[in-house]
Amino acid sequence: MLKYQLFPRSVGITDQIQQVIECFKRAYEKIKSPENQLKSNEVLDILRPHLEDIEFTVETGKARGQKIPVPVLFGLNNTVDQSFNADGISNDGKIVLEVEAGRAYANFAFLKDVFQASMMYGVEFLILAVRNDYRGNNDFEKVYTFLETLYISNRLVLPLKGIILIGY
Repeated sequence: MLKYQLFPRSVGITDQIQQVIECFKRAYEKIKSPENQLKSNEVLDILRPHLEDIEFTVETGKARGQKIPVPVLFGLNNTVDQSFNADGISNDGKIVLEVEAGRAYANFAFLKDVFQASMMYGVEFLILAVRNDYRGNNDFEKVYTFLETLYISNRLVLPLKGIILIGY
């Protein structure tokens, strides 16, 4: 089943975030794991029309012009000196979406996603989607435990209002 949790758990889900969750619910039968062994780009292809309906821009591929660069550092005359790519972004630039498939926990890609979203200019929320099952391991539970520890320990304070973890 589709699972999701907002961290910190003391904050409620906004209407805009709920709309993204609804996109995952509509696509769930086509993307759920382990029944579907999809790559992250294939999951994005299925989600794209739903996300575009709620005014998200979604990456269309890995080539130049298909990625979504989000500014991180600005230089002379307000030019972008550094940017990180996102899988999707809300029209107001406040919500970034990252969809991971096999390497979410095994290669700690979720940590890279958290770091990059934290550096992105104007981003308030990261929606991080991971497989519920990857090769018999529950990536959702593993990432959940990690994020729960991060927020409960309060030893590292992120500049984000929250991280929404979605298990598909």
